[in-house]
Amino acid sequence: MCGIIGLLIKPESKRSRLGEWVTPMMDCMGDRGPDSAGLAVFSPVGDGPLRRFSLFCGQPGFDWTELGKAFERDTASEGNLSAIENHGRLVSPIAPESLEEWLSREFPSVHLLSTGRSIEVYKDQGHPAEIAERYGFAGLAASHCVGHTRMATESAVSPAHAHPFTAGEDFCLVHNGSLSNPWSLRRRLEKRGVDFETDNDTEAACRFLEWRMREGESLEDALKAAFIELDGFYTLLMATAGKLVLVRDAFACKPAVVAETEDYVAVSSEFRSLAHLPGIRSAELFEPVPEEIYSWSL
Repeated sequence: MCGIIGLLIKPESKRSRLGEWVTPMMDCMGDRGPDSAGLAVFSPVGDGPLRRFSLFCGQPGFDWTELGKAFERDTASEGNLSAIENHGRLVSPIAPESLEEWLSREFPSVHLLSTGRSIEVYKDQGHPAEIAERYGFAGLAASHCVGHTRMATESAVSPAHAHPFTAGEDFCLVHNGSLSNPWSLRRRLEKRGVDFETDNDTEAACRFLEWRMREGESLEDALKAAFIELDGFYTLLMATAGKLVLVRDAFACKPAVVAETEDYVAVSSEFRSLAHLPGIRSAELFEPVPEEIYSWSL
């Protein structure tokens, strides 16, 4: 089942409304995925060496203040840490591999959800409407986002198995469908030094695409290879710091609809989650065709 959503807001003057517009989309898609949900939001990339690190800890009463103090004490790096519930947001110039090593040693219960200069990821277990309220999605301001509501058909129901999945920096992916060859992909990637964190089939697709991009391909070229390499049914919605990208498999049996106006591009598994958007009556509406790459840039 599962539901996917995406929103890219074109004019800078209206990006403060992203959370207001996307929250009802996620709530509506809760009918397709009540187990867990997640949202990746992207803001314009800033200058300088600072990165944003999204952190998650499911431990009740976790002391984020103590983590912030320990971070500055142990790493000799400056860091600005803020937290909401189970989610922490660290802004720091520290190298991602150094942060991962420190977290695994000092705070093994804290999971690094995303890394980049533009991306921030929230995901948790529970109904999407509850998660949106818990983390204040309605107040988010950003240029674009992708989200997912999950009804698990394979692997565990947990925050780690929730979408979006990320790999590398400023890249994420959400998936509706199922892959039949994730383990063969995984074995090939592991031989090339790619590490995995879950047994979820979507992670294999995410890491395959990011690996191809690290080897020098564009996301679009990596997706052309994915059409050959990925076996199964899928609608994939991806985001980088500068764009949204959507594809469906050769059979296109997993639903998707796109609405585009002068103000936004909106993607969902079902039109009903788009019906509240301003200007939807005059939007260009279409169903993406099989194995076509749809890309929208800021």
